[in-house]
Amino acid sequence: MTNPLLQLSTLEYELPDFSKLTDEHYLPAFEAATKAHLAEIEEIVSQPEITFENTLVALESSGQLLTAMMYVFYNKTASDTNEEIQRLEALIFPKFSAHQDSIQLDPRLFTRLTELEAQRSRGELSLDAESDWLLTKYLEDFRHAGSALGDKERARVAEINERLAGLEAEFDKRLLADSNDLAINLPDSSKLSGLSQTEIDSCKQAAQTRGQDGYTIPLLNYSGHPMLATLDDRELRREILERTLSRGSRGNANDTSELVKEALDLRREKAKLFGYENYSQYVTSKQTAKSPERIHEVLRRIAPIARRNAETEAGELQKLMERELPGEELKAWDWDRYTEQLRAERYSVDTSLLKPFFELRRVLEDGVFYAAAKLYGLRFEPRNDLTGYHPDNWVYEVFFEDGSKCGLYIFDPYARPSKSGGAWMNNLVDQSRLLGRLPIVVNNMNIPKPAAGSPALMTFDEVNTLFHEFGHTLHGLLSRVEYPRFSGTNVERDFVEFPSQVNEMWMLWPEVLANYAAHYESGEKLDPIWIDKIQATEAFNQGFETTHYLQAAILDLALHESNSTPEDLVSFEREAIASYGLEFHAVPTRYRTNYFAHIFAGGYSSGYYGYIWSEVLDAESVNWFKQHGGLKRSNGQIFADALLSRGGSHDSMELVRSFLGREPSVEPLLTRRGLLD
Repeated sequence: MTNPLLQLSTLEYELPDFSKLTDEHYLPAFEAATKAHLAEIEEIVSQPEITFENTLVALESSGQLLTAMMYVFYNKTASDTNEEIQRLEALIFPKFSAHQDSIQLDPRLFTRLTELEAQRSRGELSLDAESDWLLTKYLEDFRHAGSALGDKERARVAEINERLAGLEAEFDKRLLADSNDLAINLPDSSKLSGLSQTEIDSCKQAAQTRGQDGYTIPLLNYSGHPMLATLDDRELRREILERTLSRGSRGNANDTSELVKEALDLRREKAKLFGYENYSQYVTSKQTAKSPERIHEVLRRIAPIARRNAETEAGELQKLMERELPGEELKAWDWDRYTEQLRAERYSVDTSLLKPFFELRRVLEDGVFYAAAKLYGLRFEPRNDLTGYHPDNWVYEVFFEDGSKCGLYIFDPYARPSKSGGAWMNNLVDQSRLLGRLPIVVNNMNIPKPAAGSPALMTFDEVNTLFHEFGHTLHGLLSRVEYPRFSGTNVERDFVEFPSQVNEMWMLWPEVLANYAAHYESGEKLDPIWIDKIQATEAFNQGFETTHYLQAAILDLALHESNSTPEDLVSFEREAIASYGLEFHAVPTRYRTNYFAHIFAGGYSSGYYGYIWSEVLDAESVNWFKQHGGLKRSNGQIFADALLSRGGSHDSMELVRSFLGREPSVEPLLTRRGLLD
């Protein structure tokens, strides 16, 4: 059988030939592609003359087969895994880490880069701005990887990286298994009072997907669940949250504690090899924040106000709860339920009533795509003739307004036991003028798959998540850079969430909402009064939401700033959160250590702060759009030209300052979240 990964795809846009791809193809393709890549590296270092073209351009052009194969494999491990893929993941990821290190720690390559640096300083290189920045970033990448270290230290860094890659793969495997094991299966629907019929049907569908009888409530990746807002059964709400909080810490085969501790030990050791006091210093030195101290300056300004507001909110919810359950204390599993009741009472907003107006395909095509067309001139055409990696994939070809091709978009909306929790974007192909490639971008979500014949209705939060993730998609689709190193979302980790958060604003923009929010049965449009009602609640419950998030952000930093690995992870977590004044029994951290996949399997270690860091820029940019007329093609073009199309090809903060015309301020964020004193 021909291995479709042993050559670059000849399909449109180099779409991988998923119709011919099987699990047995990955390992042989990986081995052949790494061998081919190393041969290309040897060709580069064998050149006696050192030029920008035969070194950096050659490096950017190398490894194309390996990149294509790994993009497909990464997507498979997160979106549709199985026991064989998990076995291959544990084998391939450490080997891939070792392969990357063999390149970035090669002293011959580093010598060539430092010679180019010297040529530049002597004025001997004539480079355009993007090429000059490429040299700067390659030098930064190689030094950050350890090329400037001694032989012994370089070897140890490579060993650490390889082991960390294995730990991350194992963490991901155990977390998925434990989340599936802890899904709640009910023999009948008697405990599901409060859910809509569509939600009850989705629980039945989830059980059938797992080969179970009755009704199943799958767990999500974070510390919460949409059903907590509407379920009447308090004991079931408690069970959902307590099962969620217990993942990875139950002392069974899926316990992640030892993986976490070993990862923290190795990361600390790695930071010391580079001369840093802790791993957070090492990581943030390459981000826009530059140091943990700068991050703490911002977070400590926000934390006490968030906690104070959360306590005030809890007091209001407690009073509301007294009407139903006199004498009972508000618990974390009660928060969402009474928050929705208070929202309905105070603002006449019951977000559960909106679900019939949020049918999945209409939200995507008449909402998300509509806003992209108005702002960026994009047109999305279904390509049912193209095969995705899973039967649930929706494939679209994307065009610019002049009819020229932009790329491909693959949407994978539904939850399944083989998929990681959460929502995300990734590429199957990076845009690059050098390589003559247009992008293929994937969005994954975990919306419960409806029963056959039933509509897929989205919660308010799921609609917001889709607009968010599509912001990442726009970053990938609109990329117009020369070098793949800079394509799309290849930017600093604490900057990458910025475009996606900006795109959330269009969810409730009147013209956009009017185009997609229609009752799935009657076609009745959502009353525009809902916009005013929902926007009036923008700062509502932000004490909880900000505290909930900040607890996880500071936990991440605390784990990676500590001088020693905690023996008791639960105690350390509690003390770290308390040190910020954020410990509050009614508000659980968004992620607990043992299932914090962002930082132990997702590349966000010492970087989870990036969401609120990026939101500072997002709040400023939303204000800019509003001040300049909102949903206008000219505004979209300015934003695309200034930021989205540039990827990582320039200093990120310089791009922001140029777009805004000034230094960004934290005040718009605090105003939005109701956190100004």
